[in-house]
Amino acid sequence: MKNLVVVIAFIMAASPALAISRYNSLSMSCQAARASIHNEGAVILRYPSKRVSGMTLYDRYIRDSTYCDAHQYAAWTTIPTKDNPRCHVLNCQNIDNRDGMFIVPYNIL
Repeated sequence: MKNLVVVIAFIMAASPALAISRYNSLSMSCQAARASIHNEGAVILRYPSKRVSGMTLYDRYIRDSTYCDAHQYAAWTTIPTKDNPRCHVLNCQNIDNRDGMFIVPYNIL
């Protein structure tokens, strides 16, 4: 019984470490957004849509391809930040979206 209590306590203590950080990209500089991604490996960044008023867009941005699923790779994209409307970051794309590339790129931020 004591072992079960210890295991449950350990799992509950470790649970917050599994959470992914979420940031508003317009409240940080491009360098700060890229540093957060690099330091944490993967973060969720959200920002307002330019096409639909009141809509918030978000996605998971990653350090490199190792943070993607087996059928995905890291591709460069842009997000708006406080100081740069086109800050370059990586996010996961499906391999079938490679436009005929034979080798899956391994990008490092």
